[in-house]
Order: sequence, then structure tokens, then C-alpha cells
Amino acid sequence: MPQVNVTIAGKAYRMACGEGEEPHLEGLARLYDGKIDEMRQAFGEIGDMRLHVMAALMVADEVSELRQRVAAMERQLTAVQGDAGAADHRLNEVEDRAAEALMAAAERIEGVARSLVPAPVG
Repeated sequence: MPQVNVTIAGKAYRMACGEGEEPHLEGLARLYDGKIDEMRQAFGEIGDMRLHVMAALMVADEVSELRQRVAAMERQLTAVQGDAGAADHRLNEVEDRAAEALMAAAERIEGVARSLVPAPVG
């Protein structure tokens, strides 16, 4: 199992991860370390544990907001798909009626054409 060295709040950690997940884990560590830096800049040195808890809560808050946005987008997508399905059904109905009208018009035209052509004598 691959291992990655990451640095968070100035401390090095050796972490195990799945094959090929090394860059992802490193990116997550950088993200979390950045949150700790944000907290440190905003509140100064208030203790490592408190900085870690605050940074974790910020990340959890962002995840919560993103989940809500994804859920709202999924609801919108479902509504759009429903609208598209209804529109497709209506389009099929219109096409069917247009085809019927075209067939009826063709039959009338053929009837008029037959009445204009004299019957063969014979």
C-alpha cells in the first residue's frame, strides 16, 4: 500500500492510501493545511488543537453547503428531465396529428385529382 508524507500545521505525517490516490491525499492535506493557516491568520496562535478543530469545522461547513447545492441541482435536473419528457410526449402527439392531417389532405387531393381526370372510355 503506497504511503505519502504530508505536512499539516508544520508537522509531518506519513499516511497510507490506495494505489494512485497519492496526489489526491496530498491535495487534501494542502487544503486542510490552508484552512489552518486561515484560522491562524484570523485568530493568531490560539493553540494547535483549537486551530485544528476550527479548520475541521470550516471544511465540514463547506462540505455541508456543497451537499445542499448538489441536492438543489439534482432537484432542478429532475424537474428539467420531467419537463423534457413531457415536451417529448407533446412533440410526438403533434407529429402524429400532423401526419394524420397530411394523410387526410393527400386523400382529398387524390379525390380531387380523380374527379378532374375523365374516366377511361372503353
